[in-house]
Amino acid sequence: MILGLIILVVIIFASFFTAMSLYVTIFGGGPFVPTPIPSVKEVLKHAKIKKGQKVYDIGAGDGRFVHYATKDYGANAVGFEMDPFVFLIAKIRQIFWKWQGKMIRSDFQKHSLCDADHIICYMMPKTLAKFQKKFDRELKKGTKVISYAFHIGDWEPTKVIPKQGKISKIFIYHR
Repeated sequence: MILGLIILVVIIFASFFTAMSLYVTIFGGGPFVPTPIPSVKEVLKHAKIKKGQKVYDIGAGDGRFVHYATKDYGANAVGFEMDPFVFLIAKIRQIFWKWQGKMIRSDFQKHSLCDADHIICYMMPKTLAKFQKKFDRELKKGTKVISYAFHIGDWEPTKVIPKQGKISKIFIYHR
């Protein structure tokens, strides 16, 4: 009887996380596709982050960019992730692997980005085009936006790092 109840609770819990993940994939920024660590490090190298700068990773997934921006560059890094399952993975990594930075389970669009020095994103082109309006409204002059793999709307990048082996293009924009 108790075992059956435990199994039922686990099934309900798993169904909830699956449904939320599917919802976020369809209506959010896209599916969770972890950025390979060599790509994360290459993006951050080209971002030229200085110690103490504010870095936001929108659609942060498991928090890779947040962790390495904090650990390797001393950034004040914050990641926003809507998917509860993926957010849980990020929190587990923070606890067990001592990953650094701050993860927030929320839609970044509900938060102001006006204090950002850097925005990092790895999202689908249609989603990036949609978010461009928020960036235009909120980002201060000099904010760097770095997009891994995809161009942002009708913005002209100030620099494009070409594809290198398994590392996709990196688009860098200055506001």
